[in-house]
Amino acid sequence: MSKKTLNAENLAALGAQTLADLLIEVSTGSAEIKRRLRLELSHNLGPGELARDVRKRLASIRRSTSFVGWRRRKALIKDLATQSEMITDKIAPEAPDVAFDLLWEFIDLAPSVYERVDDSRGDVGEVFRAALAQLEEIAPRAGLNPQTLAARVWDAQRDNAYGAFDGIIGLMAPTLGAAGLEQLKHLVQAHAQTPVEEPEGHAAIQFLRDLRSSGGNYAAEQKSRLIKQSLQEIAAAEGDTDAYVAQYSAAELTRPHIAAEVAELHLSESRAEAGLAVLTGADLRQRREDDLRWDTAYIACLLGMERLEEAQTHRWSVFCATLDAGVLRDYLKVLPDFEDVEVEDEAKAHALQFDDMATSLRFFLDWPDLIFAAKLVEDRAEELDGNHYQLLTPAAEALRDRHPRAAVLLWRAMIDHVLGEGRTTRYGHAADHLMDCIAVDLELTDYGRFPAHADFESYLRTRHKHKSSFWARVP
Repeated sequence: MSKKTLNAENLAALGAQTLADLLIEVSTGSAEIKRRLRLELSHNLGPGELARDVRKRLASIRRSTSFVGWRRRKALIKDLATQSEMITDKIAPEAPDVAFDLLWEFIDLAPSVYERVDDSRGDVGEVFRAALAQLEEIAPRAGLNPQTLAARVWDAQRDNAYGAFDGIIGLMAPTLGAAGLEQLKHLVQAHAQTPVEEPEGHAAIQFLRDLRSSGGNYAAEQKSRLIKQSLQEIAAAEGDTDAYVAQYSAAELTRPHIAAEVAELHLSESRAEAGLAVLTGADLRQRREDDLRWDTAYIACLLGMERLEEAQTHRWSVFCATLDAGVLRDYLKVLPDFEDVEVEDEAKAHALQFDDMATSLRFFLDWPDLIFAAKLVEDRAEELDGNHYQLLTPAAEALRDRHPRAAVLLWRAMIDHVLGEGRTTRYGHAADHLMDCIAVDLELTDYGRFPAHADFESYLRTRHKHKSSFWARVP
């Protein structure tokens, strides 16, 4: 390796004085580099000195009110990550109690930061979520009093703006121990007995919040939700399924996704009958068509009770209604040899005739069976929706080598839709699809009942002759 390559070994060979001079030079005009160098110097004096510098920086970030635009956003993320790393990597090994307090203070900064930066990409939040996860590792070494920690956790739970402390009860449960969790439970139950505090703010805003709430009292609903969530998190930490389930009302247990969650908890404790009882009490009219969680739990409960035939019957009905490939695989696994092949053929025949063609195509791609996927496309080409480009594009790529005619039909559907709807932002994609059609045409000699490429392109040029911005993209 060249001695001029920028790596640690070659730089170390320059000597301490040369490196120090270089660092002074490159830090000139860079607040970020200077700040990092000062932190390293502080760490060299001990964790206490570094902690003082980090705390000063956190206070400075908290005081700041200016909006962080896109030009300064990256620097802010780097600064936040650096402070977090100083706490977890340099202070925590020698002074875990100090690191715990600092890291908690760091996470508590999140709301003030979110209020002045656009975090639509989520990378600012990722810094705080990573810091939160580190609390679980540092807390057991910090010598914390369980009673004091319980109060601290409850304060964070109550004032959890922007979800900065989401999951804090579960993370702190090992450190809280039985005594701490019991104290936390006491704090939650005491809060439940206090009057509802009306939130501060304009009366009109409060009126709109109350109007949107199901019970007409936004503050009361927020309080009820906090208490239920907290008690359920405590119950989960204690492994008390019954206490967790007890927080749901009878009406809530009729919701399919809640019934499924509860059934899964019962199954984890080998209580399939209890799970099935909850599931059968659910109102299935409330569930989404694409949500199979209830069905999965229902099948698992039947299997847990050794009711295989009923489980298989339900699997088949779910597959027929959804074309879910995973459900069909589970159904076929328990069939005798040769019978599974026959049933698979029956399932594919059903999929070919399924009402929603997009679902059918997705099933054959997932299975996978490209022969049937091509047959589906050619048999029902008139039903293709070119707006489903997220499905049709990968489908065409999967089919182009062995089933080029089907691939061409998919590209044509997307081209037709883009030009027909005048989707100018997708002209580039449509032009690429037309070029794909041209490339395949060099080898495809049989278009069957469909127009040859020359006829299709002629049709496009006639019908969409005025779309010059599209044709400019086609050689």
